[in-house]
Amino acid sequence: MGVSEHCVSHNPDMLFMSRFIADLGLVFLALIGARLLQSVCRGVYHCFLGQLLGFNVNFKKYKGKWAVITGASDGIGRAYAEQLADKGLNIVLISRTLSKLEQVAAGIQQKFKVETKVLSVDFSSSDRGYYDAIKKLLADIEISVLVNNVGMSFPYPEYYTLVPDGDVLMDQLIQANCTAATRMMRIILPAMAERKTGVIINISSLSSMYPLPLLSVYAGTKAYLDFVSQAVNTEYKRFGIVVQCVKPAFVSTKMSKIRHASINVPTPDAYVKQALTTVGLEASTYGYVPHKIRGYFQEVAFNILPVYCMLALSLRMMARLRSLRYEKDQKEDPFKRSKFH
Repeated sequence: MGVSEHCVSHNPDMLFMSRFIADLGLVFLALIGARLLQSVCRGVYHCFLGQLLGFNVNFKKYKGKWAVITGASDGIGRAYAEQLADKGLNIVLISRTLSKLEQVAAGIQQKFKVETKVLSVDFSSSDRGYYDAIKKLLADIEISVLVNNVGMSFPYPEYYTLVPDGDVLMDQLIQANCTAATRMMRIILPAMAERKTGVIINISSLSSMYPLPLLSVYAGTKAYLDFVSQAVNTEYKRFGIVVQCVKPAFVSTKMSKIRHASINVPTPDAYVKQALTTVGLEASTYGYVPHKIRGYFQEVAFNILPVYCMLALSLRMMARLRSLRYEKDQKEDPFKRSKFH
């Protein structure tokens, strides 16, 4: 044995440091394992056990009452409207395009034999008169369910200062994604609290989990919805009211621009069917089993990795999508000739 090897093998400080690093590694692995086990147990309860025990909301108890759905003419909003109608609820559909609303309402009436009401509202507008019209429409009906689905996003991932028509678009995003749900809850929640029953479902996004570079304002508005939903749920639980935030990943809708559904990108009907079974079990849910798996893994990663690592990975992924959009549109990237690039 060489002198240097002899010194290393019998140096108490080196032995202590080696053991300390090894123990630290074991603790780190144990923490990861514990987080994964917690996620698995959570998933089993929310997806199976809680439902078998009947701890989720049975919407059929609201048969004959009314459900209000914003952003109801397409996608997830329309799926909520149809599936709640299938459980016997009358439906109020609120969205921007009146002709689409009337078409959806006629289909619901014919198929599910329930009553419907429609109202054309541009939730991206700052016109407060729309909310007066909503109050008037809802004044004489008993609302048991509110689904705040209306929302909008950036047309594609983009740097904050380069978002097309950024001043207008960002204001519209905040109006549609934040103000609309806030005002709708203010309109409907007081009567629910008085009756001590009701369900409010706010549709957020998986992107609400952490800051998302190149979709900054969109992700921020969705995080707002998640935080407000959980807080209001805690406030009004004692009044018998459930407030849930739903955080889907990609769903095959016009907004996502994904036409072909798959197990990871479900149709709106498939997504909503599973999401409705989580109401009463989860205050904040990913709604759909494959999205839950992805969400749980991202939660574990976000708790383990430094924040800057997650942000750097997100920026890289979003920048790639941005580049593909520029290539598709055959546009020159302003940042390629910018001194800030």
